[in-house]
Amino acid sequence: MIFTETNLSGCFVIEPKVFHDDRGYFMESFNQNIFEKGIGQKINFVQDNQSYSTQGVLRGLHYQCGEHAQAKLVRVLEGEVLDVAVDLRPDSPTYGQYYSVVLSGENKKQFFVPRGFAHGFLVLSETATFFYKCDNFYNAASEGGLIYNDPTVNINWEFPIENLIISEKDKILPTLENAKKVW
Repeated sequence: MIFTETNLSGCFVIEPKVFHDDRGYFMESFNQNIFEKGIGQKINFVQDNQSYSTQGVLRGLHYQCGEHAQAKLVRVLEGEVLDVAVDLRPDSPTYGQYYSVVLSGENKKQFFVPRGFAHGFLVLSETATFFYKCDNFYNAASEGGLIYNDPTVNINWEFPIENLIISEKDKILPTLENAKKVW
């Protein structure tokens, strides 16, 4: 596996070794020892989640606060998404900045988003199946969010805004200035 740290400290794009032959392919999608060595810290994933969405669906930007904060390892099983992480760590030099990466069933890239980040994705293909591991259990009372079109963060979603499909809950998330603090 190749681990590439992004401009946001602690966020990594991970490229697995994929072995192709006439039957298809094989890859190791997760190995605890290799993963921890690659990101330089211990992680204990406790929950797996999966979603299926159609083109234009934007899910996010979400995070968990305090003791319920979650690190996530995300990937796409089928389709293609633009995956985004926003740094919400108050003492970080990249506070309020974002990183985006295209994840797809074809490129098989994964994205590690540590605790202290808002996370979301936009489906670029006709459909997409999205899978992620979390290092903490979901807690509804600790949920926070950041509006997808915050002008301070200024995310380039690389998709026509008028064609986005966003839940009512996500349409009313606060701006970075008014978002719940992660710590």
